[in-house]
Amino acid sequence: MEIRIMSITIYTCNDCVQCHATKRAMESRGVEFEMVNVDLVPEAADALREQGFRQLPVVIAGETSWSGFRPDMINRLQTQAANA
Repeated sequence: MEIRIMSITIYTCNDCVQCHATKRAMESRGVEFEMVNVDLVPEAADALREQGFRQLPVVIAGETSWSGFRPDMINRLQTQAANA
């Protein structure tokens, strides 16, 4: 039986306090993720705006997504990862 762990991507930008807090919280909980810096990948910022996001960070984890620093959502991801 194969267990698939969801892909988690954090969209950030330079000098973003909430982005750094999100990254640190994910790391401290052992949640694996990829980061995309929209300052380096401007087309990613355009795509996020098209999806209705207006602030960073944006976290996309499977079917779940949110913007801003959300410890409650990060804890939820940690629980899901532990139960996978």
